[in-house]
Amino acid sequence: MRYAAITDRLYDLGGDKWAIHNTARDKIAAGENIIELTIGEPDITTDPALVETCVAALRAGRTRYSNGRGETGLVAALVDTYRPRMPDICDQNVLCFPGTQTALYAVCAALTQTGDGVLIGDPYYATYEGVVSATGAHVEPVPLRMEHGFVLQAEDLAAAITPQSRVVLLNTPHNPTGAVLDRDTLVAIGDLCIEHDLWIVCDEVYEALIFEGDFVSPLEIPALRARTVVVSSISKSHAATGFRSGWSIGPKEFSRRLLPISETMLFGNQPFIADMTEAALRGDFPTAAHLREALGRRAGLVHEMAQQITGLSSRMPAGGMFAMLDVSGTGMDGDAFAWHLLQTQGVAVMPGSAFGAGGRDLIRVALTVPDEELRTAMTRIAHVCRDAQERCAGVA
Repeated sequence: MRYAAITDRLYDLGGDKWAIHNTARDKIAAGENIIELTIGEPDITTDPALVETCVAALRAGRTRYSNGRGETGLVAALVDTYRPRMPDICDQNVLCFPGTQTALYAVCAALTQTGDGVLIGDPYYATYEGVVSATGAHVEPVPLRMEHGFVLQAEDLAAAITPQSRVVLLNTPHNPTGAVLDRDTLVAIGDLCIEHDLWIVCDEVYEALIFEGDFVSPLEIPALRARTVVVSSISKSHAATGFRSGWSIGPKEFSRRLLPISETMLFGNQPFIADMTEAALRGDFPTAAHLREALGRRAGLVHEMAQQITGLSSRMPAGGMFAMLDVSGTGMDGDAFAWHLLQTQGVAVMPGSAFGAGGRDLIRVALTVPDEELRTAMTRIAHVCRDAQERCAGVA
């Protein structure tokens, strides 16, 4: 039988990247005691007031068709939210989607096609290669180096630009590394985008989870607004991952061209979830502050313990839900280390290879369990490192 080319392009870019996570879940279902540090699922629940808003909207009959752009109240809330960064924003700059992932898929479909290149810092979030490849475009990796705190360097970006480059895909705070882009870095990246006529697509879903300092968006830089599209959601900021409520913010003409793509895919989101999202954006909820404090504390715990473990290298993340550890000093790459850790110590982490070739020697540790459980996990990671050192000593 015949299949469309997209099925070949995405054949090994889906759930296969999460093999360790799925195996860990199977072990948990079988009754094994596994410390799960694989995914960015907040370990607090959605604020009850937001849940009640959603339930009330359901009971009020907010279950009918919406429209392609988004519910009027939510669109207005997004305009108000982004106006400090984009003073001339209006509803024509906004589109609503079921989550950041869907928004990013649609945005890539609007900006790239077969043969185009998308510049992405490597390592990168596991689904980025899929949303790029779906359009027929390809990832043009830009190295993110631990010695620079995994912050994208303008000179590395300049060296990676090719005649096929069309888009720079940014993510700040960055998943999986926790790096945060400051204004000077964004200006330097933006200058290259202007010089080479590149779009900037910025995934800002972890915006509320910076441990120190202020978040900066490329939308705040006037010279970049005409070429910038931002995607985000309430998944992380409001611990509402399962509600799947996100959006894109971009130039009017871009959004006009994106709208038919969105309508073809979805033709509207769920009004009852839109009402909840509007309440989340307009309200004053403590969820993000609680998460930010806990994640920052846990990031410090992981970094401090990693510094004491022979065979590990780390950098303190500046935001987000994860820490990256370099395990090359153990003689194992990230895949071998992660599988060995799961099978011998009952700790599930993501191998860095799930996030691109640049993650080969890394593992990603989610900061989404209580401190003592995370401390136990790091102690078990230390056992694997010590065993690896002893094996190496025995061979020598």
